[in-house]
Amino acid sequence: MRPPLPSRSTAAHRVGSAAARRRCPWCGTDPIYVRYHDDEWGVPETDDRALFEKLVLDGFQAGLSWIIVLRKRDAFRRAFDGFEPARVARYTPAKLAALNADAGIVRNRAKIQASVANARAYLRVVEEQGGFARYLWSFVDGEMIVHHRRRLRQLPAESKESRALAKDLRARGFRFCGPTIVYAFMQAVGMVNDHLVDCHRHPVVTALGRRLPAF
Repeated sequence: MRPPLPSRSTAAHRVGSAAARRRCPWCGTDPIYVRYHDDEWGVPETDDRALFEKLVLDGFQAGLSWIIVLRKRDAFRRAFDGFEPARVARYTPAKLAALNADAGIVRNRAKIQASVANARAYLRVVEEQGGFARYLWSFVDGEMIVHHRRRLRQLPAESKESRALAKDLRARGFRFCGPTIVYAFMQAVGMVNDHLVDCHRHPVVTALGRRLPAF
């Protein structure tokens, strides 16, 4: 999936010299987007629970702009008990009904039900593979894929790795995880560095990728 479209917000984000930094243009000037770009997007994630949260939220993004989900992220975390997979996997029909009535999140019945299926699939993967991070990062051989692209139009919607991972996730019972959603997930959690080469985050994220633990 291509990075989210630039926000139309005209709010400026100026913190010290940060205003002069070159960034990937998709984050625009929306403070929430800029903060996400500068602090999170592309940073290698190896925490199992955090990876589960991001995969579920990317599923909620399907058909929407990422900024919609990003602005609701705190509400999602409250509603989904901090995205603790063991808790989400035990959600009852009453809990699902409460989620469907929660105006703070994206109220989509299929996506909410998918979050429970994904939590149960996650628990099976952890048991079988020894960890969710270990499983996910195996699709890139435990190393960040670093691209050196100069234009947003050069970013693909999917890749051979995202297709392989999406296929395996679906076979294991995960939902809302097609190759486009999975590629966006891979970009976000640092499995792929798709910051443009003139973005100040490209070298930073690349360096972080060199310090990945052995899985």
